[in-house]
Amino acid sequence: MTKPATRRTVFRGTEIIEVRELEVDWDTVRQHRDKALKNSDWRALKDLTMSQAWKDFRQALRDLPQDHDTATLAANNWPEPPE
Repeated sequence: MTKPATRRTVFRGTEIIEVRELEVDWDTVRQHRDKALKNSDWRALKDLTMSQAWKDFRQALRDLPQDHDTATLAANNWPEPPE
């Protein structure tokens, strides 16, 4: 599962010539969040028991807008999925 990109590195050959910080909007965060939730929906089927780690991860994704003042902060603090 991918998180929204917040940084772009510009190369000349193998040399890094610039690292640009990108602003992320809430629509982008929502799209990535919704995709991450959809990709883990199968873990919530009736005949499966979801681990607490996956419950916490999915809740953290749903809480991103409430927990961060800006979309870029939300993207920079994207929760890590459990193994």
